[in-house]
Order: sequence, then structure tokens, then C-alpha cells
Amino acid sequence: VDNGAQIINMSFGKGFSPDKRVVDDAVKYADAHGVLMIHAAGNDGQDLAEGGNFPTPVYLDGARAANWIEVGASSWKGGAELAAPFSNYGKSQVDVFAPGVDILSTVPGDGYAKESGTSMAAPVVTGLAAVLMSYFPTLSAADVKQIIMDSA
Repeated sequence: VDNGAQIINMSFGKGFSPDKRVVDDAVKYADAHGVLMIHAAGNDGQDLAEGGNFPTPVYLDGARAANWIEVGASSWKGGAELAAPFSNYGKSQVDVFAPGVDILSTVPGDGYAKESGTSMAAPVVTGLAAVLMSYFPTLSAADVKQIIMDSA
């Protein structure tokens, strides 16, 4: 945030948060500075309404980060297989799904490999947000989030 970030891709997470207050403070700081945070929902195939994947946009006090998009992974398959089976989900917890199955990615050793996960999906949404902000520089993080949410 202090280096001028307008978007933060958060392709990381875990099932616990040892010091959530400190993380909440960082999220609040980014949110207050109009930074769009895009977070990978996690790869446990669980309903986030029943179990957490941290960090979350919900603070300890129950308030919620405004400029946060939670991203699940989708596949190229349709119907019941559109959502990747490993992707976390939740009607009120996961905002959008993006391609996250067999994504060609760089790997150590100057190579490429097909990777799957919400950490592949979140950068797709992050890239979309970056293109929107680049092409329309007057859009705020809230504007870009609304565009993505309305068009998903």
C-alpha cells in the first residue's frame, strides 16, 4: 500500500490465523487507502460458511473489508463440474469463480507446467482488475469490484 499498490493479489491462505488482529489491521489499512484486495478462496473443497480460510474480509468485530474479492476456481467443464472440486465455496463467502484448473504456469528451473488451484484463479481476477484500472484510471477499487461482481 505504501509503495502505491492499487491492487493486491493474495494467492495464499490457511485454515487458522494465529494473530488475526494484526492481519485485520493490515487489511483495514489497505481498505482505507482504496486498495482492491483479491484473495484465493482455498483448495479444501469446503463451504467457507462452515469453516474458514484465512485471511478473511470479515474482521474480529464483525465488520467487513469493502474492497475485497474472494475467488474460487472454475474448470473448463460445464454443468456440475464448472466449479473445481477442490475449490472452497460459499454463497456469501466466495464472490466469483475464475479459471483455476490446468492453468499453464511458470515453474522453477525455467519451465512450464499445468497447475490447478485458487492461487491460479485469483491472479486471473487480479489481471482483469488491473486492465480495468489501467484502461479507466478514474475507477476506484469499489468501482472495479462492482464491475467484476456485476459481470461474473
